[in-house]
Amino acid sequence: MFVRKDCYSSILVSLFPLSTSEVLFTHKRWLRRLSLVPRLQQRQGLRRGFSKSMAYSVDNCDMGIGVVHPATDAYAAEAVEALKAGKVIAVPTDTLYGFACDACSLEAVNRIYEIKGRKHTSPLAICVGDISDIVRFAVTDHLPHGLLESLLPGPVTVILKRGESSVLERSLNPGFDSIGVRVPDCDFIRIIARGSGTALALTSANLSGQPSSVSIKDFENLWEHCAFVYDGGLLPSSRAGSTVVDLTIPHKYKILRPGSAKEETVAILEKHSFVEAVTT
Repeated sequence: MFVRKDCYSSILVSLFPLSTSEVLFTHKRWLRRLSLVPRLQQRQGLRRGFSKSMAYSVDNCDMGIGVVHPATDAYAAEAVEALKAGKVIAVPTDTLYGFACDACSLEAVNRIYEIKGRKHTSPLAICVGDISDIVRFAVTDHLPHGLLESLLPGPVTVILKRGESSVLERSLNPGFDSIGVRVPDCDFIRIIARGSGTALALTSANLSGQPSSVSIKDFENLWEHCAFVYDGGLLPSSRAGSTVVDLTIPHKYKILRPGSAKEETVAILEKHSFVEAVTT
């Protein structure tokens, strides 16, 4: 049955005793449903004669396009589903808002680069839910006991060697033998990282070269490129982002970006007998 869009509101009013705002909301929701086709289940081998471009469009509609939800536990499962489907989402961290996706999905990673207008020569960091997860993706054997637990969770990105045992896809940051790792002090992103069962590729939610975002309004022009945008309110930190420190060499550190926690990071490193690497 086909229903003319311009008649749909009056039909709803006659059938249901809704308020004006409820009618408008229901109208928009059902118009979207009328315009959708059942989701194409390509992974299960179903073929309905849809083109690949149509399948991509349907997937976007199923997952939402720039739909905003609060960054609360109630929406964590939804976020995990989007990540497992290869989508990009926007999330708050303990420093800035970021774009996140499955770090082992080449298509999703490439999508982040497209959204940001970022060169592929600029590597992406990864985010994991817990410090104990880091050993799956990077080499930590050379670090003294308790160092990572002193730095993380927190506004610090540690650069470590990937090593041969890393489960990261080699398509992530090709040509780089190291990886930046984050465990943000932010419950929502840690919950979805745990739920995803893998690492998340994570980068700031902004166009490359533009100011970083401390509220979702700061990158409103990019919402449409995300399956979901999760609102954690105005983040209290500056726009400096995380402190990036290279820990690839035993007992030496190198601050690659001061970020928002340089002094605290250096103090912890020196307490563990680290010395600053001499730049040659």
